[in-house]
Amino acid sequence: MNNHRKPRATKSALTQRAVRVGLFAAGVAGVAAAVPAQVASAATDGSGHVAVASDHVFSHADRAHHTQARDSFSVRQFGTVNAVGVRNQANAVSAGCSADDACRSVALSFQIVTVAGEHTHLNAVNLSDATNKKCTGCQTLAGAYQFVVSTPRPLNLDDATQRQLADVHRRLDALTRSSLPAADLRQQADSLASEVTGILHDAVANAPKGTDQPQVTMHRNLDGWPGH
Repeated sequence: MNNHRKPRATKSALTQRAVRVGLFAAGVAGVAAAVPAQVASAATDGSGHVAVASDHVFSHADRAHHTQARDSFSVRQFGTVNAVGVRNQANAVSAGCSADDACRSVALSFQIVTVAGEHTHLNAVNLSDATNKKCTGCQTLAGAYQFVVSTPRPLNLDDATQRQLADVHRRLDALTRSSLPAADLRQQADSLASEVTGILHDAVANAPKGTDQPQVTMHRNLDGWPGH
């Protein structure tokens, strides 16, 4: 059976004041699909500070490597910026295995980005794609979780918050490499994402106030075989 799924994309603004900037979509689209690839930068373009972050996890299982599991957990703190382009992507492929000799491919990417500013322009892209290529009975899961924290004034995640996130990261590593069925793995990944959202909400509760309220936005894309 040869099945292919096109990547699922989420493109959305954090707040009404945040609008898409096509420049950044082009800027991050060319990042190579390493395992995993992580890119982050900040610069001044004459009109103010801009920031770009891209994370991409790719796993490929086949007859030579029946089990492949990869994950990424990144935290980017950009401070005050005029424009931001962020991209998060997970791709998993299982190829050429049989029902009695099945493959397992897992790719999970958690991306956390903090930005500050009253008039920040945002382009956020979140993608996942799980593909089975002539791989009967294989388990293939790709999950992309993107968290963007928007505050009017700069917010630095304190040591306590960083420790909590590091604990989630450790558990994500263990989950990715576990032998849980794909359906259970999806459920556990969602649970970890909920924890991250709660941690970030607690972190912004005492954030410096401005015209706009601090916000935490989570984008989730999961794709998998068998089922969804």
